[in-house]
Amino acid sequence: MEASKLKAARLLEQMSAHLATDAGKEIANKVGFVYQLNISPKKMGVDEEIFVVDLKKGAVSTGKYEGTPDAAFTFTDDDFLAIASGKLNPQMAFIRGKLKIKGSISAAQKFTPDIFPKPSKL
Repeated sequence: MEASKLKAARLLEQMSAHLATDAGKEIANKVGFVYQLNISPKKMGVDEEIFVVDLKKGAVSTGKYEGTPDAAFTFTDDDFLAIASGKLNPQMAFIRGKLKIKGSISAAQKFTPDIFPKPSKL
């Protein structure tokens, strides 16, 4: 796998490790949805990298999800990090056009900063 230029990739690597812990397994069991993240470096939809956060299996991977994810999100690297860290409310990001959602809105609403590991130094 080639190294990502996205800051989000480092957070998702941490999340992958986090999901292997008891706390991470608890989150996966509680949420139980599959999310596809389409993250662009600067401009939404341009040079995007795709990540899958599978909270059914408790895993993070790169590349399109085989099948249909419960919800798919499209955002820029900075907006994703702001949402994941709780600095940007996901509903406000959606209203402002900084976040696009496809799929189940109820699944999307469970994609909150609570599912991410508390940030260590990135």
